[in-house]
Amino acid sequence: MKISILTLFPELFEPFLKTSLIGRATEKKIIEADLVSFFNFAQPKERIDSPTFGPGSGMLIKPEIIQKAIENQDQKNGKSFKIFFSPQGEKLNQKLLNSLYQKIKNQDHLLLVSSRYEGIDTRVEEYYSDLVISVGDFVLMGGDLPAMCFLESFLRLFPGIVGKTDSVESESFSGPFVDYPQYTSPLSWKAMQVPEIIRSGNHGLIQKWREKMAALKTVKKHFEWLKSYPLNQGEKNVAKEFIPPHYAVLMHNDVLLKDKSVGTTSVTSLDLHDIARAAATYGLKNYFISTPLIDQQKVVQTLMDFWQTEGPQYNIHRFQAVNLVRMVNNLDECVKLIEESKGKKPILIATSAKKHNHANLITYFDQSKVWQEDRPVLFVFGTGHGLAQHILEKCDYLLLPIEGFTDFNHLSVRSACSIIFDRWLGINIREDKIDNLS
Repeated sequence: MKISILTLFPELFEPFLKTSLIGRATEKKIIEADLVSFFNFAQPKERIDSPTFGPGSGMLIKPEIIQKAIENQDQKNGKSFKIFFSPQGEKLNQKLLNSLYQKIKNQDHLLLVSSRYEGIDTRVEEYYSDLVISVGDFVLMGGDLPAMCFLESFLRLFPGIVGKTDSVESESFSGPFVDYPQYTSPLSWKAMQVPEIIRSGNHGLIQKWREKMAALKTVKKHFEWLKSYPLNQGEKNVAKEFIPPHYAVLMHNDVLLKDKSVGTTSVTSLDLHDIARAAATYGLKNYFISTPLIDQQKVVQTLMDFWQTEGPQYNIHRFQAVNLVRMVNNLDECVKLIEESKGKKPILIATSAKKHNHANLITYFDQSKVWQEDRPVLFVFGTGHGLAQHILEKCDYLLLPIEGFTDFNHLSVRSACSIIFDRWLGINIREDKIDNLS
């Protein structure tokens, strides 16, 4: 495959194309790189850039310069598949690479356009580009490094460039789990030992250890990737081993009432049933209902007694969900029960429909931050008009409020629980992984 690289700085690519596996691929004639400077297509003393239209500063490479460069390369090497690089492009990931490889692996000419300054005139991209790629949600000084990142990741898919095919097929982001830890000699380095199990010679045990370590690394560091992947039940079971135990408590006491005073609200059967079903769906260990009122506790107990006796015959799934429900007098009692069960005090994550000042605000992408403490996690939900200030202050973290693109923010606590459980623990498959569903 011929690869034309259009750039202002060909010298950046020269050592890159001579180094390591890409250098060997060039020597073997698997690829043939053609470095082209935009300056070659400007008249002497002619500027190749021009100011952007409208307010604001910035320069763009002139469209006619890029046009001449592209048309020259297509005439020289044949019609090309053209890739531009921009933060506004399609995110570079393994799925995109695999799909692109299948699409153009038999094509003779690939052309990369590496811009500088403020980028490329939009008309040029619209007219010429077959694909615009972004390497991440950040801005670089130009497209040269993104082009190199693309080449490093794309060319390794070609036979003969990476020595072993299985090393390409089984590595990070080719499946739900990232790669497992790897070691070499010496056995001891800076007082850290190579795990005994991978020196055992037992290939079956080694494989199981690798699977578990890969799952552990993925859960702790790449949970957003994992939860976007279509997992089979075996993969779910492996991942669950490393997700800390989660709980929820619905506070009917220590909540704000309509007049802004702190008081107690009434328990409803919907709160019991619906939140219990959500808790069961997302794998919570228990769902606690907190109220100090004896008559309210009797209401809850009556409902629970029914489901524990008649439930299996009436509705087995509802029975399984309600079996998670426990009753407590207050938050401290809830925390104590979890600590007695797990041997560690839980991390308390408060929830609120309002924005509060809190020392530790977190988002729905902060699992690794919370889970690194290796403790159980307790979501604290409030009824009425939300949790009292002293409860919020007692919690380790506060989740940002659930928001839509409106100014209406009056969800029921049942809806809020389901949304929060789903955002935090739910599987949400991305379209670019949909092929793995089969």
